[in-house]
Amino acid sequence: MGSTNNRTKRYTEEFKPDAIALVGSTGRTVTEVARDLGVSPESPRSWYRQAKADRGEGRPGELTSAGREELKRLRRQNAEQAKTIEVLRKAAVFSAKESDR
Repeated sequence: MGSTNNRTKRYTEEFKPDAIALVGSTGRTVTEVARDLGVSPESPRSWYRQAKADRGEGRPGELTSAGREELKRLRRQNAEQAKTIEVLRKAAVFSAKESDR
């Protein structure tokens, strides 16, 4: 399986595709496979759903792994730009007050 930290279980990169393959090849449900592997069904369910999206078989509007990573990158970039804008706004207000003196 994987190693455990304080909050969540981390599974090896080999474990996830093997669990997904068991669901796809055996015709068993995610819950049945999860029970056999001794894991919560939520993890393999999300891995299976993501694998389907990556193959183009996901629900409409569902992001691929690459799309999720791009969204994370864009959100980080947006947050950085928002901080920059706030600093510039404060600097402009400060500069305007200084020029009034």
